[in-house]
Amino acid sequence: MTLSPEVRSDALLLWDYLQMHHEPRPCSVAIALGSHDLGVADTAADIYHRGFAPLIVMTGATSPTTEARMPRGEAVHYRERALELGVPNSAILVEPRARDTIQNMLFSREVLEGAGVEVSSVLLVSKPYEDRRAYATLRQHWPSVEIICASTSMDYDEYVASIQDEHLVIDMMVGALQRLLIYPDRGLLISQEVPHDVETAYERLRTIGFTSRLVPDEVQTS
Repeated sequence: MTLSPEVRSDALLLWDYLQMHHEPRPCSVAIALGSHDLGVADTAADIYHRGFAPLIVMTGATSPTTEARMPRGEAVHYRERALELGVPNSAILVEPRARDTIQNMLFSREVLEGAGVEVSSVLLVSKPYEDRRAYATLRQHWPSVEIICASTSMDYDEYVASIQDEHLVIDMMVGALQRLLIYPDRGLLISQEVPHDVETAYERLRTIGFTSRLVPDEVQTS
């Protein structure tokens, strides 16, 4: 399906805002957030090889989006991908239980504490449009650590081509923006300023049907 220039323009506004635009730097550990996108594991492996983190936590169980393509669980498939890319097994911890973003953070922290790893800073690896949501969630639930976001370095068109489903990408961005708007009041993530043009673009995309990743008001998980 070819999207209109207006829809593309709105999508690009969300794409840019949802990224934190951090520059990677050495941190205590990298945490790779499970998803349908193996590119997250690729980025985590690159971070390791570039010397930015001596240890990677792969976190994630399965979801309706990933159960078919990652039947052994997101974290397990991420680990297998990182091993293929030359990351040693000794540099990987697997957290296979998390089914939402908050659990990704809390369970990863438990795994690191259980392994006796001291953490003062985290390289948070996610899909590009999940940067800001992941940052806000970890800041809420582990405020003592410094956070650097490190997602795949792609522009919007490159990322859509890699996923091969632009409608899904926009749906996911709309869902991520919704959570940034409604979850601070629930204590699930920190509040961040959303520019007016970004919120307006979100409302337009939502109105025309990019709604598959929205959560109902009563849902209480991230």
